[in-house]
Amino acid sequence: MANHRVFQSLRSFTRPLASTSASATSAAVSPLNLTQNPNPTATVLNFDDVKELFSSVKTTKLLRSSINLHAAAIEPMVDLGMWAMNSKMMNMVVLREVMLGVVRRTFFEHFCAGETPAEAGKKAVELWESGSLRGMLNYALEYANDNESCDRNFECFLQTVEATKSLPRSSVSFVIVKVTAICPLALLQRVSDLLRWEYMNQSFQLPWKLKTLPIFSDSSPFYHTPRKPNPLTPEEEQDLQLAHQRFQKICQNCSNASVPLVIDAEDTSVQPAIDYFTYSAAIEHNRDDDPIVFGTIQAYRKDAKERLFRAANAAEKMGVPMGIKLVRGAYMGSERELAASLGVESPIHNTIDQTHDCFNDCSSYLIEKAADGSAAVVLATHSIESGNMAAAKARELQIGKENQRLQFAQLYGMSDSLSFGLRNAGFQVSKYMPFGPVELIIPYLLRRAEENRGLLSASALDRQLLRKELKRRLKAAIL
Repeated sequence: MANHRVFQSLRSFTRPLASTSASATSAAVSPLNLTQNPNPTATVLNFDDVKELFSSVKTTKLLRSSINLHAAAIEPMVDLGMWAMNSKMMNMVVLREVMLGVVRRTFFEHFCAGETPAEAGKKAVELWESGSLRGMLNYALEYANDNESCDRNFECFLQTVEATKSLPRSSVSFVIVKVTAICPLALLQRVSDLLRWEYMNQSFQLPWKLKTLPIFSDSSPFYHTPRKPNPLTPEEEQDLQLAHQRFQKICQNCSNASVPLVIDAEDTSVQPAIDYFTYSAAIEHNRDDDPIVFGTIQAYRKDAKERLFRAANAAEKMGVPMGIKLVRGAYMGSERELAASLGVESPIHNTIDQTHDCFNDCSSYLIEKAADGSAAVVLATHSIESGNMAAAKARELQIGKENQRLQFAQLYGMSDSLSFGLRNAGFQVSKYMPFGPVELIIPYLLRRAEENRGLLSASALDRQLLRKELKRRLKAAIL
């Protein structure tokens, strides 16, 4: 009876998918020609056999994913939801509870892995047992403004690491941390200003600075710091020390639990301080062949390639194995708006093709580093083209699932077809799994909704393949 109701609901979701033009930030892949490969690279990923692709996914899950992805692709609905979540209605108890209830049963369940470390861990195990995909557990709070908030977030990150100890080791690939959640944002801005000024003025000394890998290149944006910043006050130095202690404790606990730590990237105003935290910790903790601390490079930045090369070369000379997560980036609009308001050149590539080229170049370089054993890499991409190119490069260098130094990753609830395609091609694949109390994860959900505008191509592919598989299952049930 339950299956009958499910298949009755499928009928309205098995109509042909309307064509959708890709936005300027989406991957240039036609959803109507799934195996077309515009590059001379060999086609590694296969999306033709949807039965095999989604064999590990229950029909109810497919249906809910289809509904949520269709809703997220309707821009007026996204605009309305974003307006409501940011409106004064959230201050009205009854309306707030109604809206949070709707969010919890729709986008939160689709894009998030629960509200607690235990719930997220359970979802990670389910993901592994049903589809051989691993979980990257992320307590998805993004910003803190005082030490009290930082301490609360810090305890939640420690609980996340602790939760991994009771899970099958194969089910969790990484724990994710945002430095902005354990160090006050204003302090990160101050530290970034001082680091920028030091790079531009070699005689400028920072007495509190730890040993680190290169953070900047000559093409990095420095307009955030137009004049010499004041030194940190004694109170600021004490807060910085507290933040370092929190971060070092998380790194040490990850090392003890044998679960690597990925530090997420932020916008250019605070990224230098985040890289400073990351690289100084990498020097201390990445002593064995398998790195514990992973930084993040955003390929949409014009200085991404040069910064990556400089950091990797310095790490190799120091005998420090590098861990890097490569992404395209998530702050394009705000970065360009700030640069325009200051009358300076944007730090973001001028075209999406330049971003694609940068990502693919960095990806190729990192895969070579993974092959020779000097680095470990997570290629976080929703682009079919980039995924296929990286998979082809990895096969050329004989990197497969047994090599833990190369992993692919996609957001939980997004690009499942790419995740399953890479898994079926024989690679390690993880899903980025945010979790936390619904009312505190709203900023993350709003950002996912906004970013989805730039992922229409990958989303359209997912929606088409989901529709095709749902239609196939419906026919099989009827016949």
